[in-house]
Amino acid sequence: MREILSRVAVTGDHYANEIRLAPTEVHSEERTIDCHVSPVAIDDARLLVEVTDVTRRMQISRENALLIQHGAGRQMIRQLAHEIKNPLGGIRGAAQLLERQLEGAELREYTDVVISETDRLAALVDTLLGPGGPPNKQPVNVHELLEYVVRIIEAEDDRRLTIHRDYDPGLPLIDLDRDQMVQAFLNLMRNAAAALDGQGTITLRSRAVTNFTIGNVRHRVIASLEIEDDGPGIPTDMQDSVFYPLVTSRPDGTGLGLPAAQELISRHGGLIEFDSRPGRTVFMMRIPLKQVNNVG
Repeated sequence: MREILSRVAVTGDHYANEIRLAPTEVHSEERTIDCHVSPVAIDDARLLVEVTDVTRRMQISRENALLIQHGAGRQMIRQLAHEIKNPLGGIRGAAQLLERQLEGAELREYTDVVISETDRLAALVDTLLGPGGPPNKQPVNVHELLEYVVRIIEAEDDRRLTIHRDYDPGLPLIDLDRDQMVQAFLNLMRNAAAALDGQGTITLRSRAVTNFTIGNVRHRVIASLEIEDDGPGIPTDMQDSVFYPLVTSRPDGTGLGLPAAQELISRHGGLIEFDSRPGRTVFMMRIPLKQVNNVG
């Protein structure tokens, strides 16, 4: 600021720019401000400094962009799902016919795998095609769901990533579809684990946030659930399109995990946002919080 003030005082030129403020003990998150410096001549004053916090305004603009992206991505997913679903029935039927021709139980194990994987893909396609009716919401403890997903991730990868918890113990039970939320959490956790490639730390964080706007709806209180990793970050040229289907930076990735998670969270009136830079990527699930009698 000293350099900016000195330059305006010397040159008489106006200054206007956005400035990013690093987190502090008072504000735990990075903020963005509009800073305007103008030369004036009022009594002893020579400079007028105007500072406006535009963090939330920019977040709302970004949220609206994510909602537009999600709408386009949802249409693409449904078209893709239809193309996938058509041949699945044929694959399953062929595997069943082949199974009848095989005599050995060991050989039939292979057709069992084909049939079970076809059924799994068909279930995934049905989920992507959605909405297929409203979510089956029941009061759930989101921390229990997160811990359930952690156990799945640890079972899938024996390299044992470091998991930190930063939970808000006062967060109440929330009306959610358990299966849909587990799938959304699992997609995000798998992405974080893949980004770390077995070495690093994943932080799970939960908070209650008041007066939060999702789209055009202002909520009195929401649950903010965050999954953070200290990996290399999302490539800059991909950050504007990560919620589109088939967009992935991994050779073995499908590009369906994030758009599917966004779809599942949107069915609960929520939204997934993210912030990524080298050493810190965090996906934030914003879910309207409906309190029930029991607290968890």
